[in-house]
Amino acid sequence: MTQEIEIEFKNLVTEDEFIRLTSHFHIKEVDFISQDNHYFDTSDYRLKEKQSALRIREKNGGYTLTLKTPLNEDLLETNQTLSKQEAHSLLHEGTFPQGEVSDALESLSIPRASLQHFGTLSTSRAEIDYRDGLLVFDKSSYLQKEDYELEYEVKERTSGEAIFLELLKEHHIPLRKTENKIKRFYLEKLKQDES
Repeated sequence: MTQEIEIEFKNLVTEDEFIRLTSHFHIKEVDFISQDNHYFDTSDYRLKEKQSALRIREKNGGYTLTLKTPLNEDLLETNQTLSKQEAHSLLHEGTFPQGEVSDALESLSIPRASLQHFGTLSTSRAEIDYRDGLLVFDKSSYLQKEDYELEYEVKERTSGEAIFLELLKEHHIPLRKTENKIKRFYLEKLKQDES
């Protein structure tokens, strides 16, 4: 198991802004890697109520189960590597693997048996090192929707935020209120459930 504090800044960008950024940073189509995020919650969205999220990330033939929980201004990620069989069992049969994520869910009073897979968000991602952080270019597809996002992952909040805001300003991109992917997924799902 690994636990890490996630400090990242994110901004939704238009398709044109995305193309300009990837061109500026010399990112080619071959630099993008596909990954699928399979999201879980209870039928009454108890994880969402706790500002938490649970996913299996499928990338390069590997599977990682991640629980994200709030920690001050940031998120605490509890990660657990899954075998293909464990991931398949959780996705298709609801069989939850033992381990650190299971223990963390118990501490949140979320019964594992109440969790269900409620959708997948697919992302095409490119990453580059940028000024002591990781600059991430994401194109995501989910629930018949597509969006583009720039993320900056850092170890230190204050300088990281200044660098990210400077980058946006340099490229004439307005700062936009940007929810994380799971929240965007939830909002779109709730919209579709209501219609």
